[in-house]
Amino acid sequence: ETVTHHFHKLILITLLLGARELGAADVQITRVEPPNWWAGHSHNPVRLMFTGTNLKDASLATPADLVVSNLIVNAAGTHMFCDVFIPPNAASGPRNFEFTTSNGSARVSFSISAPLPGQNRFAGFTPDDTIYLIMPDRFADGDPANDDPANSPGLFDRTKPRYYHGGDFQGVINHLSYLRDLGVTALWLTPWYDNVNHLNTQEKYTRDNQHSATGKPITDYHGYGAVDFYGVEEHFGDFTKLRELVDAAHAGGFRIIQDQVANHTGPYHPWVTNPPTPTWFNGTPANHLNNSWQTWTLAVTNPPADKLRSTLEGWFINILPDLNQNDPETATYLIQNSLWWIGMTGEDAVRQDTLPYVPRSYWAKWTTALKLQYPDLTILGEMFDAKPELVSFFQGGRRQFDGVDSGVDTLFDFPLYFTIREVFARGQPMTRLDKILTADTNYVNARTLVTFLGLHDTPRFMSESGATIEGLQLAFTYLLTTRGTPLIYYGDEIAMRGGGDPDNRRDFPGGWAEDNRNAFEPAGRSAEEAQVHNHVRKLLALRRELEALRRGDTVQLESTEQTGAFARVTRDSSVIVAINNGNRPQTLRLLLPARLAAQSRWFDRLAKDRTIPTADGVLTLQLPARRAALLTSQPPTVASDRGTSQARSEVR
Repeated sequence: ETVTHHFHKLILITLLLGARELGAADVQITRVEPPNWWAGHSHNPVRLMFTGTNLKDASLATPADLVVSNLIVNAAGTHMFCDVFIPPNAASGPRNFEFTTSNGSARVSFSISAPLPGQNRFAGFTPDDTIYLIMPDRFADGDPANDDPANSPGLFDRTKPRYYHGGDFQGVINHLSYLRDLGVTALWLTPWYDNVNHLNTQEKYTRDNQHSATGKPITDYHGYGAVDFYGVEEHFGDFTKLRELVDAAHAGGFRIIQDQVANHTGPYHPWVTNPPTPTWFNGTPANHLNNSWQTWTLAVTNPPADKLRSTLEGWFINILPDLNQNDPETATYLIQNSLWWIGMTGEDAVRQDTLPYVPRSYWAKWTTALKLQYPDLTILGEMFDAKPELVSFFQGGRRQFDGVDSGVDTLFDFPLYFTIREVFARGQPMTRLDKILTADTNYVNARTLVTFLGLHDTPRFMSESGATIEGLQLAFTYLLTTRGTPLIYYGDEIAMRGGGDPDNRRDFPGGWAEDNRNAFEPAGRSAEEAQVHNHVRKLLALRRELEALRRGDTVQLESTEQTGAFARVTRDSSVIVAINNGNRPQTLRLLLPARLAAQSRWFDRLAKDRTIPTADGVLTLQLPARRAALLTSQPPTVASDRGTSQARSEVR
């Protein structure tokens, strides 16, 4: 049987009548987590958690070929834990666990699955890639049948910004050709965990978007309110459709990044009223800390104890239950859940939400477990702060003062994000870009940082005060030519507007059959949208073509209030990028280092048939207002095209 077929059988529960005929309460099992595992996996034994009732005095009959140990039942008799060692040669297929008490018995099926082939899976991402961030609900509706599912009715309404809008996995599948033509190579989808099937009345917002008990309830369309860490949100599709998406993306040359959340659950997770252990959460709904967001307390010695504790144990917006990774059972559950999703989907990377709000000792255990099984997997952490010295503390690769190496491969470059906004939207000096890059020495490896103009948690670039189309194009020019792995938030390539959450999560025009235009197609774009889209597409093509833009060292050539220039240099090639962020034409006279000065002329790849000579090691370049140049030593007809797939193989 196939892995997918096994998956659909995993939650099959068979209750045996036993003494039920006498009217006594039977033992019942409602689920086992994880529902399956793999022979030969590096994480062995796997720790199973059974959920049910009347488990306190149950005896457990286990499959003959599995070794079960370390069995624990919680005081309420609702959860049982046990270690299951799977022999390397264990055959794939279901195994039955039978629970028996004096009142009856129950049987639950747990499966051993055949592993997915490793080819073209679990591959990670590098600066050779460009990431595209998709909120599935807001990108495209490929299957209207799941807009208003029978088990979660009434949550779909495109006129309400905090309701489901109908976007789904099929919508992403339908537009892979658009993404391939744009030139992105990795797709990050916001969480696909199963979310609550009714309105979230604990999180309410007023008409002016203020979080308030007097506001209107919302849905958890965004995916960050999990009620089942092993389930798929039915508004997006099912597990089979998710696998179809991952496989189609891989076949099209894309990497897939899963958005995982280890910090908290949604407020309606069954654990909130029925915790598997007494310390599964930090606190209870009636008695818990509110998160104070003081992430700096983790990066200093002897921080205020109350601020440190509220940062690590506090509930987000005083609502989202905070998981306690210091509880060994909780930690093991979360580690196994991450491994399960990777193994079941074949995804290539994990984006970990709210990284600093979880103990760093847990991240060390988590990353070690993931890397042991999937050494090429990339782990990307979210540390939302403008200070490089603080963000860099959370990148793995070295032990910090606390003795912990988090093992996190790379981070979002929020400090550069804030600076890009300041310079290209608000007109602040270009020198700020150089200044923020001088802080790269704080990082273990700044070359791998994920750079971006905006995310689902920030207002859109074009909604910044002072933002213009010309400024957005310059921002993209800088983003796609500077160091790091660039990320594009869906719709930014067509200059979508949007203020704070949820306005920054508008539907992509054309993703719905009833839309009056389709911006996925050239004919459906306005002149402004086409201008930005064509610019981004051209830059991405140049990034693929020119190795120096992906892997080159950065050499600063000029930095003034209104202009900046730098070179990206590898052993075999060089590219010069020059930007005029001012409102008047500028003449740049760049004194080139010896290696670049040997080149007698340069070709501007952003302007047709433009050649710039050098004289005595000086390159004189005239730039119109709010324009940029990208100079190569060879014209387009003979420029080296190494190809993304080859570049990926070489960088490893």
